[in-house]
Amino acid sequence: MQEKSSLYQASKVFYLVSLKEQFRECITMLTFLLILRHTPENCPMNNEKKRKANLAYFAKMDAWSKKYKVKMVGVWSVPNEHLNFLVIEAPSLEAFQKFGMEPEARAVTATETYEIKMVLNKEEIMKMLRQTK
Repeated sequence: MQEKSSLYQASKVFYLVSLKEQFRECITMLTFLLILRHTPENCPMNNEKKRKANLAYFAKMDAWSKKYKVKMVGVWSVPNEHLNFLVIEAPSLEAFQKFGMEPEARAVTATETYEIKMVLNKEEIMKMLRQTK
């Protein structure tokens, strides 16, 4: 089931990346919204292994940002719902994928369910609307 879900998510991202090709001059940077959810048992506040994994992830984030030219726009958490949101800008889908394949990133997401959505900012939406006929 997870594999099917991953393939479905990948196909949606591929569609949106191909949309970038169609509206190349409208989209300045690929922006990804990650929605992550974990169980109470896997909460970093209660689980030492997950706490260490999260601390290692955040400790390496700046180095990965430079390595892949990826920018972490923001991280938000809804602790009582075990829900997190990350917004990441990447110059390409490949850079975003490599960023997410780092061992520390995989350690964090191993026990999370997540969605990845490519999103557009207001300026990009306005450019696309003006260009569409």
